[in-house]
Amino acid sequence: MKRQISQYDKMTKTPVTSLIVRLSIPTIISMLVTNVYNLADTAFVGRLGNSASGAVGIVFGFMAIIQAVGFMFGQGSGSIIARELGRKEMEDATRTASTGFFCSLAVGVLCSIVCFLWLDPLVRVLGSTETIAPFAKTYISYILAAVPFMTASFVMNNILRYEGKASLGTIGLMTGAILNIAGDPIFMFGLNMGIAGAGLSTALSQTISFLILLSMFLRGKTTTKLSLRAVSVRPALLLDIMATGLPSLLRQGLNSLTTILLNSFAGAYGDAAIAAMSIVSRIGFFVFSVALGVGQGMQPVSGFNYGAGKFSRVRKAYWITLAVAEGLMAIAMVGVLLNADGLIGVFRDDTQVVAIGARALRLHCGALLFLPFCMTSDLMLQSTGHKAEASILSSVRSGLFFLPALPILAHVRGLAGVQEAMPLAYVLSVIPALWFMFRFFSRIPKEDQDGGEVTAGAPK
Repeated sequence: MKRQISQYDKMTKTPVTSLIVRLSIPTIISMLVTNVYNLADTAFVGRLGNSASGAVGIVFGFMAIIQAVGFMFGQGSGSIIARELGRKEMEDATRTASTGFFCSLAVGVLCSIVCFLWLDPLVRVLGSTETIAPFAKTYISYILAAVPFMTASFVMNNILRYEGKASLGTIGLMTGAILNIAGDPIFMFGLNMGIAGAGLSTALSQTISFLILLSMFLRGKTTTKLSLRAVSVRPALLLDIMATGLPSLLRQGLNSLTTILLNSFAGAYGDAAIAAMSIVSRIGFFVFSVALGVGQGMQPVSGFNYGAGKFSRVRKAYWITLAVAEGLMAIAMVGVLLNADGLIGVFRDDTQVVAIGARALRLHCGALLFLPFCMTSDLMLQSTGHKAEASILSSVRSGLFFLPALPILAHVRGLAGVQEAMPLAYVLSVIPALWFMFRFFSRIPKEDQDGGEVTAGAPK
């Protein structure tokens, strides 16, 4: 009980700037290490040729779908847990955590079985060409074995973040990522497994991450517990978790769809174009992961304090996060713009891949400057339980704007249009974000609940 009271005081009384920084740093580190693995994986596989490099990009789209499922249960349960802990409802928080964890594990098992049964159609749908398909099938076969551990790991990591214990989640993710980076050259070249080695390394590292994260809950390091007996059989709780996590599913799922569609449209220009766009996607996400880490550091602060009725801290968390994220993105953007050709060349030393990728990377990173505002708004709405608004805002960038932009620009401008579609969607998505945040801040109470006057619209 003393530990729970201490955690409550930490989340509701620590200066907001200090708290966001403290929670953001482990999240940023884990995301950077994970993305370093993704980039290292791309570089190692790139030594096997354009088709193998393209296969990694193809499977990356599938892994984003798995991440979307895990984040739906993880962000959904985590957001609810933060508000329950803010209201000091400890038993309800454990029930939510257990329900989200075991449901994600079950969905992961089902997904793995179904995808194994339809492996050939799967790699085709993901955008494989005739030359890429054999590599993609080999690589994804190993990934499928680890899917249940991946979905459940995303849930545990998000629960830890929303409890305000992001550093514990970082230990599990970083250990897995480091093992993955070390395993790639050992399995791929030391044991002569080729792309199969990259898949095996990923599967093993994901499994180890799962075990480390699970140990945090089993050893009593967390506020909530994971127990089959605590799983709720009430459909209402599961639906609430899924509805709250829907923005994450839409966000990640549509990002995966954009990767698949980019691969499909780029495929018309050969394996080099697919390899180039795959590399750009990974570099772009690596750059943005720093700002995203700050946003994810904000979520437990906003969710916890929203549940506790401390709305002034919610407002402050939003503006601090936005300012820091924009500043970090501006610094990163300059570095990428000045070294676009060299960055692409690190992952694939092919003049055609570099030429295609460098232009796409400059456009992509230039437009990323618009993304922190949309990201901060989206994550704020989700963490405070505004499900419908967060779901809509999560859909506009990769859905409403990108889906029509890609075929239109590709038809009008060819490969140049394929390179330009996503940057255009980033810029346009600022418009709905402005509208939603104006409505959000105009509707939440002007005063904290413990400060006397509470205006209409306060959460119950």
